[in-house]
Amino acid sequence: MLAACLAALVGQTRPADEIVVVDNASTDNTAEVCAAAGARRLAVELPGIAACTAHGFDEACSELIARLDTDSIPPADWLERVEAILEKAGPLSAVSGPGDFYGETRFARWVGGSVYIPGYFWAIGWLLGHPPLFGSNFALRSDVWDRIRGSVHRGIPPVHDDLDISYQIPPDVKVIADPGLRVRVSARPLASWHSVGRRLSMAWTTFGIEFRQEGPFRRRRRRRQWERTHSRQTEP
Repeated sequence: MLAACLAALVGQTRPADEIVVVDNASTDNTAEVCAAAGARRLAVELPGIAACTAHGFDEACSELIARLDTDSIPPADWLERVEAILEKAGPLSAVSGPGDFYGETRFARWVGGSVYIPGYFWAIGWLLGHPPLFGSNFALRSDVWDRIRGSVHRGIPPVHDDLDISYQIPPDVKVIADPGLRVRVSARPLASWHSVGRRLSMAWTTFGIEFRQEGPFRRRRRRRQWERTHSRQTEP
C-alpha cells in the first residue's frame, strides 16, 4: 500500500517539493520502499498516529503541508488542486476532502462512502462550527501548523490526529471542505466490528481530552463571535 501511495505521489502533475514518510517502528520493508521512491523517511519511536503526524509536520520544509495515510492513493492532480485551493483561500487556511473506498467487501465500501464519510463531515463539522479535517486527505499551510503545534496531543497514542488538529484550529483559520478533492482509501478500518469499535474508541478518547481543555459549545461560540466580528470589519 505504501508503494502504491508513493507511486501516485511521484506521478503528480504538480510535483511535490518533498515526500516525507513517517515510520513508526515498522518491522517490514518500509525503508526499502521509501528509498526506491526517493522519499524522505523519518523514524519515530513514540507510538501513535498523533505523534507520527506531528513529527512529520514539524520536519516538513514547505509552505503547504499535505497529508495522506499509507493506504491513500491520490489522483494525479491532487497536489495541483490542493495548491490552487489554498492559494485562493488565503494565508491561514486548510482544506480536506472525502475518500473513495477500495478493497474489502462491498458492504464495507458502502458503509465508508455512504455513512462514515458523510456522517463524519456533518456531525463533526456541526460540533466544531467548521469542516473537520479527514486524516486520509487534507492539507494546511505551515503557518497554521506553527500556531497549533504546541497544543496538539502528540504524546497520547489513542488520539485521532485529524480530530485533534481540527479541534486545535484557531477561529481565524479558514477550513474548506471540498467534495471534489478526493483520494482512494482502503476500507480496512471498516472491515470488522472490532476495527470499527477501535476507531470509535479513539474518537471518544480524543473528544474527552479536547472537551476537558475547552468545551465544544464554548469553542463553537468563540469561533462564531470571531466570524461575526471579522465580517463587520470587512463590510464596505
